Amino acid sequence: MLKPILGALGTTAIIALPVRAESSLMLVYPPSNHTTTAAQIFLIGSAPPDAEVTVNGEVMGDRSPAGNFAPSFPLKVGENQFELRYRDQTISVTVTRQSTEVTPPTTLGFVEDSLEPQGAIARQPNEPICFRAVGLAKATVFVQLGQHRIPLLPTTENVTLPPNFAALTLTNQPQVNGSSGLYQGCTAFAQPGSLGQPVFQIQQNGRTARQTAPGAVEILSPSAFEVIAVTSEQGVARTGPGTDYSRLTPLPQGTQARITGRGGDWLRLDYGGWIHSRETEVVSGAMPAEANIRSFRTQRVQGWTEVHFPLDVPVPIRVDQDTGQMTLTLYNTTAQTDTAFLNDTYVIQRLDWQQVAPGQVAYRIHLQNPQGWGYKLRYDDTTLVLSLRHPPELPAGTLRYGNQITSGAVLPAQSLSGISILLDPGHGSDEDLGAVGPTGIPEKDVALTLGKLLQQALIRRGARVIMTREGDEDLWPQDRVDVINESEPAIALSLHYNALPDDGDAINTAGIGTFWYHTQSHDLAQFLHDYLTEDPERHSYGVFWNNLALTRPTVAPAVLLELGFMINPIEYEWIIDPQAQEQLAERLANGIEAWFRQQFGL
Repeated sequence: MLKPILGALGTTAIIALPVRAESSLMLVYPPSNHTTTAAQIFLIGSAPPDAEVTVNGEVMGDRSPAGNFAPSFPLKVGENQFELRYRDQTISVTVTRQSTEVTPPTTLGFVEDSLEPQGAIARQPNEPICFRAVGLAKATVFVQLGQHRIPLLPTTENVTLPPNFAALTLTNQPQVNGSSGLYQGCTAFAQPGSLGQPVFQIQQNGRTARQTAPGAVEILSPSAFEVIAVTSEQGVARTGPGTDYSRLTPLPQGTQARITGRGGDWLRLDYGGWIHSRETEVVSGAMPAEANIRSFRTQRVQGWTEVHFPLDVPVPIRVDQDTGQMTLTLYNTTAQTDTAFLNDTYVIQRLDWQQVAPGQVAYRIHLQNPQGWGYKLRYDDTTLVLSLRHPPELPAGTLRYGNQITSGAVLPAQSLSGISILLDPGHGSDEDLGAVGPTGIPEKDVALTLGKLLQQALIRRGARVIMTREGDEDLWPQDRVDVINESEPAIALSLHYNALPDDGDAINTAGIGTFWYHTQSHDLAQFLHDYLTEDPERHSYGVFWNNLALTRPTVAPAVLLELGFMINPIEYEWIIDPQAQEQLAERLANGIEAWFRQQFGL
């Protein structure tokens, strides 16, 4: 199966294999019949610098010394033809730009798939339910739902938001479009029961057209409680009913909550998060999940301090991190804690709590040191266990860490002795090339080359290095995350090289980008980024908070590095240069060493 390539920008793309004309002119991107919604496209490729390359008869400028190119060209809606010539060699490519505007039909009726809601939904009594459709302009539109008739009014202005990755290309402003044929309206229903499938009707000049929405509408009974338990090891909770919505703190296996709404296959739980139904099972005869808590305790296990929160029901939770502090929120919970005793202060300086709202208890954990090293959450029956990672243990001498004594100061030549570091060279097989540079070299190869060079540099400094791959291996992101969770390294670094969506500027975008998700990873991300970009020849693309699979693990600080842009003609030459790769590996190893020295005061 061909994997989608997920870059740090969050774009999903399939990078084409190179197209050659004889042996000199090469076009890596776009493929010969490419479709996009972008307003422009870049042509990425290479030709010897001894002669000109033309595009549709115009001489191409801004080529690198080696002849690499990546100019951008505007696209009109529909087919766009490009012909590249180098000497007597020619490559032709067709790029089709699809319009993102929804065009109303010219006959009485609705645009296919424009009816909303698009699936079955269930809501609470008196909760607003909204309907939306695109149909013939200047008509009368309403929805018939059971005995209810809901008018939909024409909307003259439609505001759309660009995709998430637009924030990284500074193109994230809302787009205001004139709207013709868009109708919408909302209502609420007080009585529980099934209202059936909405029937959208449009009328004009005495004629009527009807279309039935695919899903039914149900109003849930406030006295009928349906409780689910999370069956996945870590249930994926989101802010809305779909994978387009942002992630919340995962729900540990066994978590129970009442269903308060449905959207297709997604369930809204009583604390506000949504979860896919396949990650749950209905608890027969269960009462609403409402817990009490009267105490907590700590215990130390190998490398971790566990905090146990005894509950009578496993409830939804949320974790919020800050520098030197984390807050654990228990929902559907009432505190009955009048006496508390913190019996292990190796990692925790202080633990206090507050009933911040009815049914919501927040435990604030103040750490001994600003740097957090990782955490895990699980339910043991109905007891919530929060495990806090100890700092790495170094083998010789002693060093004060916070208010505690841990092993420390080692010989400079083995400055990382005793520290485990995970390296994840991105992508990794012919089905997962990653970005491809102007001469056809894929990201998977340069990421692995750098990974192996960095592995040896860290081993020379005494580190124990864990590699997610050491050759062409077909790994999904979750496979790599599993290695992190199982090996529990001190830090995890995912090594990548960057690309852009079609409307990016490949020639003028370059530099190192660093990505983090949990607060415990921010200091490492910022430190390594600053360390690498101190080199005046290395540009900074920026340090970004980004919800990526390889930045989400909580067992260790996890950072994803985009070490340059494969599609930038000049930066690409540095990326594939063997001497530059060795220098980058040494500099990155020095940066990792310097960060650990900073953490332990060496």
